[in-house]
Amino acid sequence: MLEGLAQPAVAMGAAPHPSEARQPNMGRDSAWLGGADLIAVFLALFGQVLLTRALSTEDFGLFIIAFDAFATLFLIVDLGLPTLLARDGAKALHRVWSSILRIYRLQAMVLVPFLLVAFILTPLIDSNWRSHAPLLLLCAGIALAHIASYAPRTALRVAGEARLEAITKLVERGVTVTGYAVFFWLGSTSVTMFALAFFIGACFGLIIALFWSSRLLKNHTSDGTDVDLGAIWENNTTLLLHALPFAITLGVLPYVVRIEKFILSGALGLDAAALFHVAQLAWLAGLVVPQAMRAALLPLLGERRDRPEAFAEQMNRSLDFCLALLPYGLYGGAAVVWLILPLAFPSQYTDGSLDGSAVELFMVLLFGWCCTLLATPTYTALQAGSKPWHFTAFIGAVVAFAALVGSALITWQADFSNQRGILAAAIASSSTAAFMLILSLRMAGPEGYVRHRLNEWGAGLGLALATCIGLVAFLPLALVGLGLFLFTPKGLAALRPTEP
Repeated sequence: MLEGLAQPAVAMGAAPHPSEARQPNMGRDSAWLGGADLIAVFLALFGQVLLTRALSTEDFGLFIIAFDAFATLFLIVDLGLPTLLARDGAKALHRVWSSILRIYRLQAMVLVPFLLVAFILTPLIDSNWRSHAPLLLLCAGIALAHIASYAPRTALRVAGEARLEAITKLVERGVTVTGYAVFFWLGSTSVTMFALAFFIGACFGLIIALFWSSRLLKNHTSDGTDVDLGAIWENNTTLLLHALPFAITLGVLPYVVRIEKFILSGALGLDAAALFHVAQLAWLAGLVVPQAMRAALLPLLGERRDRPEAFAEQMNRSLDFCLALLPYGLYGGAAVVWLILPLAFPSQYTDGSLDGSAVELFMVLLFGWCCTLLATPTYTALQAGSKPWHFTAFIGAVVAFAALVGSALITWQADFSNQRGILAAAIASSSTAAFMLILSLRMAGPEGYVRHRLNEWGAGLGLALATCIGLVAFLPLALVGLGLFLFTPKGLAALRPTEP
């Protein structure tokens, strides 16, 4: 997993020839991406602490809802093309830079109608849009900068330089949090100024990703055509048709983690959404682990998708690693939240004055993290498979489940009290993660993936659920999760290099 960490990082102005670049590797790339994401998340948590202390609860809620809304609206502009580049790019590194430019041209054409939709919808949704206009424009700019950074960051990863991709993420987050700290030190209470810091950080991350991918790949473009990446890259029509499932998926995917927040803001107001958001921050920090694993695993499974035995072997090795990570995420996450959250955030987010405690909500969300982690191999297998519409159907079903269950639970419990409504949002989130795991196993699990390892599945999920219940209701019960550490040796063995 730590292979390559001791090698010197590429200097700012230098880039190896693609032929000399390292090949993608799940353990090594997961280490770089996961490590960087964890650092970035802790920086983000510090940034959120500054925001909650500098802004009123209403302004903080407005900021997160505005950003989430634009991120959700514009994400489909991604078109799913960086996902295809991640899957196919390693086959023809000499065509990756030209593919980035091609992706940008296609995304620019699609962006125009979405900008018009945003301009039309904003006054209809926000009656105070004139006074909020600077904040809304900055949030839109942040979302677009993030989308533009996906292609060059993907190029770095497929070229074996996940470490450079990791650095771009750290630069973005570091600049953003530094801006937050400066405005906090100056005593600013303007939500627009803090949004400006976020926008500057996002632009820095994009510029550095473009610079490094250009240095790494642009000067080494050789003869050939985009067909070297695969037949689907022959023309724009074919490419967009094959990317369409991923584009649709990206358009609805954000709702998986945001739907409960949107429902809460509508049913109970911005204060409830802000409380749930604080609880989600630590949970989302933990999700960087499965997200990094998916990013590293996608090129490996894509390469093996026509070889069933090698594909199944990689899936099982990935599952071994996921099972091994369970206890560390459970106990590590619980410890960090218990110790740090009450100290880091204003007291209203943990003392019950907002009709709930972010610490308790996180413990409920923790089981959802376990299910998401265990779903990593099958989730990625759906992305890498030869039938991308199956992945679209999968995400659509998960979002529909989240919307139906979240709406039903939250509105039902909110009628009794705000506290029960907020707790229902956390339960709905974990229920959605469990549904996602079950559905992904049904759709993408190789033959015998569950049946031949039924004892491990039962032990992993059963002990994880019992631990989460113990953390919420009866602390001694949480000790049963210590049995999960027995998965560690097999998980370490899974990280040993294998032949492609």
